Amino acid sequence: MKRSILLATVFLFFTSSFATTTVELPRLKLNANEIFIPIGKTGKKISLMELSKISLDNVQNLTGRKMGFFGRLSFRMTQRKLKKSIESDGSIENKKIARLVKMRGGETGFHLGGFALGFFVGAIGVVIAYVIDDDYKKNRIKWAWIGFGISFILNIILIIAIISASDGYY
Repeated sequence: MKRSILLATVFLFFTSSFATTTVELPRLKLNANEIFIPIGKTGKKISLMELSKISLDNVQNLTGRKMGFFGRLSFRMTQRKLKKSIESDGSIENKKIARLVKMRGGETGFHLGGFALGFFVGAIGVVIAYVIDDDYKKNRIKWAWIGFGISFILNIILIIAIISASDGYY
């Protein structure tokens, strides 16, 4: 009996030791020429690369508004930071800008599907939210956790109410 337990332990140890590996996926770089942001109230869009090189007069013409002193100063400072974060090949290396662009790719408000997964399915629903991969993944995961937390709290309240209502008869 002791030999079989020892043999099983050794077998499991060696099986798990050579079965693990680390895979590093290449990071996809964002291109400043492919990212467009709306400018002004007219609905015109401009790429980040163009925005880093555009003159102040052209920005005022596109937006249809004349900037004051502090607006011009703020625009120049932001434009300088944007120029520094764009590499010569057009890729964006600034993590804050990359995170902002990726966040805009998905919805940021209430996600009914994620909430329903967490609320009705529970912990398995949270795992399902992690598995589904699309533009709304981050928001779905957040709302799945919120739904799971609300469901958990409501279940605790329900159990406490049942125990207190039973007056010790269970």
